[in-house]
Amino acid sequence: MWRREAPHVLAALLRRHGSFDDCEDALQLALLAAAEQWPRDGVPHNPAGWLVRVASRRVVDQVRADTARRGREERAARLDRVDEGVAPSPRAGTEDHDAGRGDDTLDLLVLCTHSSLSPSSQVALMLRAVGGLTTREIADAFFVPEATTTRRITRAKATLREAGARFAHPDARTLAGRLPAVRQAVSLIYTTGHAARSRPGSSDGTLTTTAVHLARELCRRCPGDPENAGLLALLLLTQARRAARFTASGDLVPLDRQDRRLWGRDLIVEGVQVLERALPVGYVGSFQLQASIAAVHADAADARDTDWAQILVLYDMLERVDPTPAVSLGRAVATAEVHGPLAGLAVLEGMPPGSHRLLAARGHMLAGAGLAVEARADLLRAASLTRSIPEQRYLNRLAADL
Repeated sequence: MWRREAPHVLAALLRRHGSFDDCEDALQLALLAAAEQWPRDGVPHNPAGWLVRVASRRVVDQVRADTARRGREERAARLDRVDEGVAPSPRAGTEDHDAGRGDDTLDLLVLCTHSSLSPSSQVALMLRAVGGLTTREIADAFFVPEATTTRRITRAKATLREAGARFAHPDARTLAGRLPAVRQAVSLIYTTGHAARSRPGSSDGTLTTTAVHLARELCRRCPGDPENAGLLALLLLTQARRAARFTASGDLVPLDRQDRRLWGRDLIVEGVQVLERALPVGYVGSFQLQASIAAVHADAADARDTDWAQILVLYDMLERVDPTPAVSLGRAVATAEVHGPLAGLAVLEGMPPGSHRLLAARGHMLAGAGLAVEARADLLRAASLTRSIPEQRYLNRLAADL
């Protein structure tokens, strides 16, 4: 419920009170109040309305305490008069939280891409405000220490306050200018949710559902940008494989061993159609190329039928468009499939060491080259570095087999 409702509650607070920093703090305090009261008194019929009302009173209390800001004190007093006599009732079902809901999450993403923020701060703030991710989860997504992420988010909220940024429905020009950062955040929200099942106590898929919804909304609001369609196609094609990624007991199933009968054919068909409509339209960007790679995998009836040569060509193009460590790793894997494990290892040589994904890929390639001792060492090291329990079990099992 918190993952689902938090963006709408925050949007309602921003419309009413304006300050992102104050509204997010008040929202966190409302969550604490809910955690204390709901187990005792019962979940309200309208949880979002309850949270908005409690959080609004928290904002008013904060404004009252800030005696140096006379204008905001006067506004708080007016709001208090309007709300006077209306106490939050845990069983009231008629709370009005004035959340626009339909576009709230996308509008929040746009607010978080304010021009005064650095790109890394934009994405971190979006993941916090819209994705509902913890600081630790955001740090993992960026491969940076948790303290670094805390500083980014704190600075970002302070910068928005100093810049006087306001929550508003963006016009088409504003939205178009901020699309790259918004797409990156939506992709990271999906990636975090997609990986969640590999951690103990993971969420129920709300993040992936939210990300797909946002990608659809981007296509609806800015249909002329083919990268929006590329993002949606990538998420649909990835989501199609979700049911086959783990066994009933929670063990990881690698792509080449997945039961493709479990893949969602309707999502694959939709994803391919979205991609085919976008590719002839304009420029070809990173998300369209990633979606194209996913489509080649989806097109193969069996792992042995995968057109790795085509995938390698796409990775070569992708590395020119978006040269990231993850892309280089994918190109190395494709190279190993096409030209043999030694060729793949040569590509890995130019990459910075340390990532558990790189060590796992190198372990696979070393095993394929017959270097069992070296392969086992890399696989065990990769298993020790990942926080994913299913990944640990899978990598340790591969090492044991060697």
